[in-house]
Amino acid sequence: MTDTCVPRDEIDFDPFSEEFFREPHEIYRRLRAEAPVHFNPTYGLWALSRYADVAPGMKDFETFSSTQGITLDMVLDPEYVKPEMPMIIMMDPPEHTRMRNLVRKVFTPRAIAELEPMIREIIASFVARIPAGEFDVVTDFSTHFPIEVISAMLGVPAEDRAWLREVHALPLERKPGETGMRPEARQALAEAGRYHFGLILERRARPRDDMISRLIEAEVDRGDGVTTKLTDIEIAGFISLLGGAGAETVAKLIGTAAVLFADHPEQWQAMRADRSKIPGAFEEVLRYDGPVQYDLRYTLRDVHLHDRTIPQGSHVLMLLASATRDDDHFHDADRFDIDRPHAGHNLGFGYGIHSCLGAALARMEGRIALDALLDVMPEYTLDREGLRRATTTNVAGWANVPVRVN
Repeated sequence: MTDTCVPRDEIDFDPFSEEFFREPHEIYRRLRAEAPVHFNPTYGLWALSRYADVAPGMKDFETFSSTQGITLDMVLDPEYVKPEMPMIIMMDPPEHTRMRNLVRKVFTPRAIAELEPMIREIIASFVARIPAGEFDVVTDFSTHFPIEVISAMLGVPAEDRAWLREVHALPLERKPGETGMRPEARQALAEAGRYHFGLILERRARPRDDMISRLIEAEVDRGDGVTTKLTDIEIAGFISLLGGAGAETVAKLIGTAAVLFADHPEQWQAMRADRSKIPGAFEEVLRYDGPVQYDLRYTLRDVHLHDRTIPQGSHVLMLLASATRDDDHFHDADRFDIDRPHAGHNLGFGYGIHSCLGAALARMEGRIALDALLDVMPEYTLDREGLRRATTTNVAGWANVPVRVN
């Protein structure tokens, strides 16, 4: 084995650079080909980029822990303070197992399926507000409906939902070169936490038919005949996660879909002609250019891969968005094809014990939104000069996608 902590890899992989925000896939290609186990001494980070390494690594929680933080600012920002609210995405078993079993009780397939009429109604209401002729797919549409759906599920009053969307978006924003949150983002996180905690206290006093009330009532057997429930602070952590990451990923994915289909109009027309292609199209957008770029892990022991050794106690980026463009796993991976046959696990919603609990909800939202856009913009062109990339911490996509309906 080689001593990998001394030399710098020739590839300069900087996840805070403007180049990375603008187009990460070119650097991913080089990493997979030249440095599948990459070390950057500037940040003290390792990165895995190939599907054959990322997928099993995501499942191996005994080697790759989530407890030390799952985004870069959590380990690089000297002012970062671990939130008091326990986050399921920052837990390993057995704590993770207990909380996931409790939360899963309100995220059953049946419960998600029952939400479809409500989701359709919400998306239709935002479609009705889209300006005729020219509009921005992100700012006029996809930014709005995901947080509305999640807020309605949770029981957030309608008048607070637009404010919550802005509050949840702030902590994710970054300018190129920024490794941590701005002060206003920290303040936004604190405000969201206080707000959610207040809702939980209200539901304990006066339960309703909403997800917060069901999370309060959920209980699971620990295995010794004793049942356990979620605490208020655990519920607050979970709904903060839902409102932030859950809403932002769907919003970005729909914007990306509009850009991809403008580049492949024949596939947009094929989907218009056959709406049964929509689920496959959603999966292909997620695979080809999904919003979540990486998950961060912490090594609990030395890891030996490709003649390199990642030492115990290292932070490792699991580059999910690189793994799903790996030609060694997905045939002709750089080709966008909504008719692509299923091949392996789509890592866009995580993998292993931390696979996204809200994946079924996100897929339903995405399919309904694409179906609606097929009617709103049957033929369209992009205003490419108005396209603007988002600069957020591990979530990529577009901040503006202006289109002209033909």
